[in-house]
Amino acid sequence: MSDASIEGLTVALRKFAEERDWDQFHTPKNLATAMIVEAGELLEHFQWMDRGNREDFSARQREVVSLEMADVFLYLIRLADKLGVDLIDAALRKLEVNALKYPVALARGNSKKYTDL
Repeated sequence: MSDASIEGLTVALRKFAEERDWDQFHTPKNLATAMIVEAGELLEHFQWMDRGNREDFSARQREVVSLEMADVFLYLIRLADKLGVDLIDAALRKLEVNALKYPVALARGNSKKYTDL
């Protein structure tokens, strides 16, 4: 694949699903469910770690974790395609929302939820 953009991945995923006649299974509900299952598989690698920082993983473990992350990412891209969501636009809008919810003066160095700041 030569186009490593969100758009390029979207097209590649469409083609991948079409070639396998999987579009019939890729309903938004099924894609959201599959994404959460994959997120659970990702979380499994952190389950018994104290911190789960980069240095806590061997190169092989990081590779396995990166592929689990890719599964989550690919399902998210496919879900966004099915729902007509521009992920970059949505992410930028969400950053703006979060900046209002978590003003620097109140949130800096604080892990509390915005309702508790």
